[in-house]
Amino acid sequence: MSEHPVKLEPSWKARIGDYLQRPEMQALAGFLRAQKQVGKHIYPPGPEIFAAFQHTPFDAVRVVILGQDPYHGAGQAHGLCFSVRPGVRVPPSLDNIFKEIQRDLGIARPDHGCLTAWADRGVLLLNSVLTVEEGRAGAHANRGWEGFTDAAIDALNREREGLVFLLWGSYAQRKGQLIDTSRHCVLNSVHPSPLSAHRGFLGCGHFSAANRYLESRAQPAIDWSLPAQSRSQVGSAGPEA
Repeated sequence: MSEHPVKLEPSWKARIGDYLQRPEMQALAGFLRAQKQVGKHIYPPGPEIFAAFQHTPFDAVRVVILGQDPYHGAGQAHGLCFSVRPGVRVPPSLDNIFKEIQRDLGIARPDHGCLTAWADRGVLLLNSVLTVEEGRAGAHANRGWEGFTDAAIDALNREREGLVFLLWGSYAQRKGQLIDTSRHCVLNSVHPSPLSAHRGFLGCGHFSAANRYLESRAQPAIDWSLPAQSRSQVGSAGPEA
């Protein structure tokens, strides 16, 4: 989808790799190349566009968190929804997520906003749109990504059972219409944005509820804690948002 070759994790490639060959995806690839050629800064960097799939193979998924599109500030996005690179200031929505985890589970808020550990533990952190132009939220909406990420959700819905989908805000909830609630656990709330978090996200209890559901199906709970950030990570991070 960029000047970098597409590297879709094998278990995902087997299910949605063919979708990348569709005309609308080829048009999207052409659009992204043209944007770069005229000097637009596109996030996340090419090798990280499919990071959510790379970190959470198909059969490893236990929880799905759906976002909208990547952060559009320099040095923020790295391919996992709500997550920022180590050393980058925690964005307000993610700060509210950490507040709710602390309230819900008693887990102390981490000193960073990099959620890679969650992804590696089975939490698919999937944005609906996988790229964005610097400084322009939603700039790549309706360019083709939505169908591709719908295909990923549809594959999980059909082939897996007993997953937890955390749908925060109306955008994620509309995308969640693909999910069979008789086979999966769907938890809905307002978005964790400061504009809406006080209307129900803070206090929603989604993290403990997700773990109770998994444990009721003899699955291990998700460890929602994050490892402390090392000094080397801080030193190598991009600019603060």
